[in-house]
Amino acid sequence: MSSYSSPPPPPPDQSLDTEAPNAPVTRERRLNPDLQEQLPKPYLARALEAVDPSHPQGTKGRDPRGMSVLQQHAAFFDRNGDGVIYPWETFQGLRAIGCGLPLSFMGSILINLFLSYPTQPGWLPSPLLSIHIKNIHKGKHGSDSETYDTEGRFDPSKFDAIFSKYGRTHPNALTRDELGSMLQENHNTYDFPGCSILNRSQDGAAGEWFLLYSLAKDKDGLLQRETVRGLFDGSLFERLQDNNNKKSS
Repeated sequence: MSSYSSPPPPPPDQSLDTEAPNAPVTRERRLNPDLQEQLPKPYLARALEAVDPSHPQGTKGRDPRGMSVLQQHAAFFDRNGDGVIYPWETFQGLRAIGCGLPLSFMGSILINLFLSYPTQPGWLPSPLLSIHIKNIHKGKHGSDSETYDTEGRFDPSKFDAIFSKYGRTHPNALTRDELGSMLQENHNTYDFPGCSILNRSQDGAAGEWFLLYSLAKDKDGLLQRETVRGLFDGSLFERLQDNNNKKSS
């Protein structure tokens, strides 16, 4: 009677591994290997919608108006809808989402100072520090999560990595310390243009993120995934404005 032994299993496909044994950082900052089952084509950057597994078609009922996700983010501060943001409009927008007078004043100057020239339609600077939404992708700074690509699209895989890498306490939220870790670990060496006096960390993105945390953290001190998603397409700004209007009425 002949004995039968099953063939050895095939070797694992290392081409799909997201962790390298000799690079401990790849184990510390994990990726989500199941994202493609949770969201169609997560590698495809979306031009119009900020999508994730809970919102595969973006923010429900919201008209992107033909703008990129980054343009939608900026358009909240275009208070008269003419496609150009002036410092006084940035000030009004910051006040509308709940920022105090000193921060709104300082923020309006700095934001327009840094973003005005890169977004101009020509080579001459604007004496009024105008920001042109059409060209807002040219003002994208380094040392960020890279959820916006260089054309202003929304990259679902980069967005998901914010939480898979740094949401160690809660899978769909960030604590203040985890937010600080994300900013520090995303810092690009020699990224001097990304720096500003609004920083509370190493780079220009830090001021924006900590401002978001102070305005939109929940009662447990967590920055929820949906809150962050709303930051990217600007829908969070609209919710904060509505909440502030209700409080003042």
